[in-house]
Amino acid sequence: MSLETKRIKELFGYARTLTKEQGVGVMAGRAVGFFKRRFFGKKARYLPAKQTLDVQRADPAAKTWPTISILTPLYNTPPQFLQQFLNSVQAQTAPNWQLVLVDASDDAHPDVAKTVQARAAQDKRIVYAKIENKGIAANTNEAAKLATGDYLALADHDDMLAPHAVYCMGRALAESGAAFAYSDEALFEKTPEHPRVGHFKPDYAPEYLMAVNYICHLAVFKKSLFNAVGGERPTCDGAQDHDLFLRLIDEMQRTDPAAKPLHIPQVLYYWRVHAASTSGGTAAKPYVEQAAQRAVADHLAATGRQGRAEPGKFPGTCHVVWDIPEPQPLVSILIPNKDHTDDLEKCLHSIYAKTTYENFEVIVIENNSTDPATAAYYKKLPDRYDRARVVTYKGGFNFSRINNFGRKYAAGKYLLLLNNDVEVINGDWLTQMVGECSQPGVGICGAMLYYPDDTIQHAGIITGLGGYAGHSHKYHKRGGSGYMFRLATVQDFSAVTAACLLVRTAVYDEVHGLDEEFTVAYNDVDFCLRVRDAGYRIVWTPYAELYHYESKSRGSDENDPAKKARFDAEHNRLYAVHGRDNILHDPYYSPSLSLDYEDFRESGDLRNLK
Repeated sequence: MSLETKRIKELFGYARTLTKEQGVGVMAGRAVGFFKRRFFGKKARYLPAKQTLDVQRADPAAKTWPTISILTPLYNTPPQFLQQFLNSVQAQTAPNWQLVLVDASDDAHPDVAKTVQARAAQDKRIVYAKIENKGIAANTNEAAKLATGDYLALADHDDMLAPHAVYCMGRALAESGAAFAYSDEALFEKTPEHPRVGHFKPDYAPEYLMAVNYICHLAVFKKSLFNAVGGERPTCDGAQDHDLFLRLIDEMQRTDPAAKPLHIPQVLYYWRVHAASTSGGTAAKPYVEQAAQRAVADHLAATGRQGRAEPGKFPGTCHVVWDIPEPQPLVSILIPNKDHTDDLEKCLHSIYAKTTYENFEVIVIENNSTDPATAAYYKKLPDRYDRARVVTYKGGFNFSRINNFGRKYAAGKYLLLLNNDVEVINGDWLTQMVGECSQPGVGICGAMLYYPDDTIQHAGIITGLGGYAGHSHKYHKRGGSGYMFRLATVQDFSAVTAACLLVRTAVYDEVHGLDEEFTVAYNDVDFCLRVRDAGYRIVWTPYAELYHYESKSRGSDENDPAKKARFDAEHNRLYAVHGRDNILHDPYYSPSLSLDYEDFRESGDLRNLK
């Protein structure tokens, strides 16, 4: 079956479920939204209607919001780009802005000064100064000295602000009191009315931010916070904003460990794509990658975390290789099994032949096997595989109960829930997972799982996909970067699959293990959400790679009425336990992305942007 056929089949299955549960009207609305986006929704699709902008301009509350000083270093700015940028700032629907322009242009570009000075003469909110060129970070710091606003924003001289950028930021900051906020952005070539693509970001995701500067634009933060960290660092030119964001957050969390930036899911910034811009890729500026690694390394040193920053899988990304505690903590690998000893043998052989992490035990949880060959296999297993044993569970199939039973026999500081139909690919897979799971605040780590045809089965779970939960980038070809590098970077998720899930044993016990009311489906989603609710983070790493043969020993639930009834009941229980709205609004997934597909395509319904 082709990839497109799989997606179409799954989409129609979801359509039937949605129609049954929420009615024809809801389904029709989704369908109309899809076709509008697909065929008619390209122009100005991220911009509010004129009527909305007019209402914002007439809002008297905007005058009471804190002033945002926009810091923009200029350097030989092309005249057209400069005019468009200035126009975008002066067209803001809220008045509470200041534009600080520091000009390091050379003598061959006197028009930059003339253009800005003419605007400044007409609008006192525009401040201009001629400076010596000392690099982007130092120039930005010079701009900050001239800023009078309570908040600072960073904008590049060749980009554009959305007309409601200051309004949305000002309102959010006034209502929340946040010290740091960021928005979504879009790439464009000529005008914002014809964007190339939107960058729809998650809420604050600390592991993801270490791997790549996903925040980018528009970022707004308190001037006092900026001053407290000493502004931008010239030693990180090229990744000076990434470095700044990490240090701003560190400073916020020194006094309040729970503090985090506020994400505003609106496209408030338009990032121009041209030959010299980083929006077109870091190949335009090769030094960016080295500067980002330096920023992350300094962040690790400042926060006392033990690891080293290395180049990531793609330019512009980083990978932190964490130091493993000494002595190595014991990992107890729990593998439920019923017959299918060929699968189990492939799994165990790959673990013992490839795994470089040394301190682990294997507990095979026997579940009502009927094949006599299985007993014979079990008898020989301890002699063939050191630190491996079999414990016997008696009762009907219940994935949650089986693993809870196995945990009673586990001595490890970490538990690895592992399906019997997986096969290890890279030797340091367990080292990578333990490294991630050992970090402060992390409770669970998941892995990259592939189908045998080298397409992706699991790269993190997003709640709300298909109405309940789905796998990030399912069926995507192996080796790609994914949406905003989300296939290639360690990052935060709401859930990961229990087909390969590492959890601190203390955390497992704290939340009382898996919920045995989830017999087959969603037990991992429920477990992860309860761990998240307990205050721990869920991390996924692409640096632990395994093949997954997709529970072929259990078979499909689709064509069995009893299994389907159970599956539907577990759907309902997921909503009952965690709340439908909570399930449908995953903080690590944007409301502007589709809930119908798993490939991060834009939603057909962008009303949240209007």
